[in-house]
Order: sequence, then C-alpha cells, then structure tokens
Amino acid sequence: MLAPTLVRSATVEALDLPLFEPFIISTGRFPAANAVIVRVELESGAVGLGEGSPSLSSGGETQATILAAAREMVTLLPGRDAGNWRGLAELLLANFEAHSCARTAVEAALLDALTRHYQIPLYRWFGGATTSVETDLTIPIVPVERARELAGEIAARGIRTIKIKVGGDNMDEDEARVVAIHKGAPRVALLLDGNQGYDAPGALRLLARLEKRGIIPVLFEQPVHRADWDGMAEVTARSSVPIAADECVHAPADALRVARERAAHVINIKLMKSTILGALDIVSICRAARLGLMIGAMMESRLSTATAAHFAAGMGGFGFVDLDTPMLINGDPFVGGYVQEGGRYDVSEVRAGHGVDWR
Repeated sequence: MLAPTLVRSATVEALDLPLFEPFIISTGRFPAANAVIVRVELESGAVGLGEGSPSLSSGGETQATILAAAREMVTLLPGRDAGNWRGLAELLLANFEAHSCARTAVEAALLDALTRHYQIPLYRWFGGATTSVETDLTIPIVPVERARELAGEIAARGIRTIKIKVGGDNMDEDEARVVAIHKGAPRVALLLDGNQGYDAPGALRLLARLEKRGIIPVLFEQPVHRADWDGMAEVTARSSVPIAADECVHAPADALRVARERAAHVINIKLMKSTILGALDIVSICRAARLGLMIGAMMESRLSTATAAHFAAGMGGFGFVDLDTPMLINGDPFVGGYVQEGGRYDVSEVRAGHGVDWR
C-alpha cells in the first residue's frame, strides 16, 4: 500500500493576469503579472498549489524560464514523499540552483499539499507566532498629481503605510512625488523603494531634501545597485532612516554579507528570490545578527501572497510587510488564504495549507 504523502502527480501551467494600470519602477514597466502555477497531488488526494513569479531585473528569470525549469523539476517528484519536504527542497536546490522562482513554486505546492493532508494551517507549520500581518500599498512612478490622488485613495481604504517607488531619472520629480503623497495622506507612514536607482550620494541627498520638508520615511529600501556593497554600507552608516537590502540579498550567504559589512539595517525577504528553504535560513541569520525583517514580493497573485503572509505570520517578527500586489491585479482568479481588512491580512480562519483555491 502506497504511503498517503507520496506524490502522485505534478503539473505546471502559465498564468497571465492584467493589472489595473501599468506598474512602473526604476528598472522597468510591468503591464501584467506573468506567473507559473504548479499543482501537486498526493496519494491521499490532497492537492497543493504554488506560484512562481519572475523579476528579470532582480533574479534574471522570466515566465518562460520558470515554466521550462518547473516542468523539469516536477519530473523528479512522482513517487517521492512530500513528508520529506526539506529533502526535496534540497534536491531541487542541488539540481536547479539558478531557478529560485521555479523552486519556490514547487516548494510551496509540496508544502501546501503536505499541510492540507495533515490538516495543518501553513502559518502553524511555520511556527504559529502570530495570525496576521499588515501590508503597505505601493505607488509606482506616476505623475505627481496622480500620486497625490492615489495617496488619498489608499488612506481612505484604511491602509496605514504607503510604499513609494523612487530612483527615476530626475530627483526633483522623485522629491515632488513624495511631497505630493505626503500631502495626499499626511497621517500615513511613508516607505521609499529605490529599486537600485541611486548612487550613495544621491540617496543621501534625497533623504536630506525630504527631511528639510519635514518628511522622514520609515525605511529606504535598496537605494543603490545590488552590486554596490560599498554604497549600501555608506548609505546605511550615514542615513537618517533605516536602510533595507532587497535585490542584493538572494541567498543566505548574501544575508551573512549584509551583517558582516553592515550594509543594511533590514533585509527584505522575498520567497521568489530565496525560496522557502533559503528564507528560513535568512530569518535565522537576521535574528542572530539583529537585523530587522521585511517580507516582500514580486508581481504576485493572491496565491503566492498568501504563502508569504503565512510565512511571515507564522515566523513572527516582521516589522515591515510589502505584500500588496493582489490589490493591483484586475481579476485575480484565486480565493482564500487570508481575510483582508484595510492592509491587514488575517490567516487565522485557514484550516489547512495556505488555504488558497481557484475561484
């Protein structure tokens, strides 16, 4: 008799989701969310879903590369025991190290299937530290007046932190957009995301200009290029606000380097960069080094957003949460995973797995 947690089958498919409006940051323009969905079924009949969502500028992956890699990965799964989740995740790492988004999709599908089989909510599998997280909502690089309108709309939705994309070609425009957003939502906390768009002197100059206007962001994320470790350390040492490392941290070794070189105060963990397996190690490194924790995402649907929310809630200690992309998608096909009120994602009602299903 076959063990109930053996993988019976696994499939892969592409999924394209339009956005309400194009999402523009310093590294590119995103008109849609282009994902890959992995479905794993166990001998018990439990089914798990996982999502891979690319960021070419961050990890070099595309929907096409994720699709190709995931299709190869799932050929390794039938007959293997999902109960050996870590062993399977390490097998994928050994054979597909460069394909983190695809590995994340497979890891998540396996873990979802396993925890559904055992009727364990995913946040409890991660430790059950808390049952909710509170996300910001992002305003991309848009005209100043549109930024102010969006700020007012976001504040009216009860969201308490706005993330602002900066790092465009013109610092004056970046400053004007931040000022407009502050005026449009004066009681909302502001978080800046440079997406590698500045050098160290420019990042510090922007912060100084905003400070003169009485605007102190709660965080400045990845102000300089991911390869500019000296620049990250300089901004971190001289900044008046906490600095977060994003694109420069993919693997646990990168987190160790941040700690060693004092290159940030906070690390933004994205499952698509680090996979679930790597993210577990990065959390441990951050706690040991007393670095702050942030959870973020690529352009992802409710499916992988719920997985990340369960991860952050279950692990606990995440001071910054940026899991807003389902609010930017026009027609997300998934339901469940969390209950949303304002920016708060409550996972306490999930009874098994991440709780996300197709509509």
